[in-house]
Amino acid sequence: MSIQITRGQRISHGGGLHFYQPLPSPSMEYADPFLLIHHHGPILFPAHNQGLPFSAHPHRGFETVTFIYEGNVVHKDSQGFSSQIDKGGVQWMSAARGIVHSENISAAMREQGGSFDIIQLWVNLPAKLKMSAPEYIGLQRNDTLEWLDEHENHFQLLSGSWNTRKGPIQSKTNITTLNVEQTAGTIIEIPAFEGQKGLLYVREGSVQLAGQSIAARGMAYFDTDQIQELCAIEASKFLLCFASPLQEPMVSHGPFVMNTTTEIMEAIRDYQMGRMGVLTD
Repeated sequence: MSIQITRGQRISHGGGLHFYQPLPSPSMEYADPFLLIHHHGPILFPAHNQGLPFSAHPHRGFETVTFIYEGNVVHKDSQGFSSQIDKGGVQWMSAARGIVHSENISAAMREQGGSFDIIQLWVNLPAKLKMSAPEYIGLQRNDTLEWLDEHENHFQLLSGSWNTRKGPIQSKTNITTLNVEQTAGTIIEIPAFEGQKGLLYVREGSVQLAGQSIAARGMAYFDTDQIQELCAIEASKFLLCFASPLQEPMVSHGPFVMNTTTEIMEAIRDYQMGRMGVLTD
């Protein structure tokens, strides 16, 4: 089995905020169709804080998926979607042909402070869907599918399928995403996802896959054509995703991901002309 492993680089936002980025990395620019992972946290916000530095900004050509482990995220966008999603929930935004959005913690959390821990995953869209209509789904934890196996391993399925179970979100490209909390010393059998690639990001602990160890803030990109065994070296928490590679040209420029440089230039023009909508914080 082919497997590539990267480590999250610690990057500062300024103002005491930081995130870990295993993708892209110096050794892996792109894990088709996965574009980027930012792990923000764990962070303890003090009382009377400034919140997140993500004021109104545009996207085109891909999807952003935000998994909320501690705290909350308030989403607003130029298409009129808005929500506050709390601990255990997910925000799934398909920017597609263009959207302007902002993300922050709630006013109450800015006033009172509190724990914060999220992962944002960027997933590329195929050329045929890049100019489709934007969409947004915000689910609270109670809207997701959770269960325990016989070893007390905890699963939370958000999209796609895992054996006979179906997640509440049907993504544009049939991506499977789930959060797992695995008990030390147990083995989880990963079913075969033929023709797809797997992405594993370890939030806490350490696991072993295909004879290789992946520690906290480490990421693995691997083949999934056969059943695999994932062993928890210690109690671990991780994000697990499966998707079909697009195998298309990819050109990125900041918040825009398209197939050609010309399309990137068009995205910049359309944003500047207000064609992705306008959002006032």
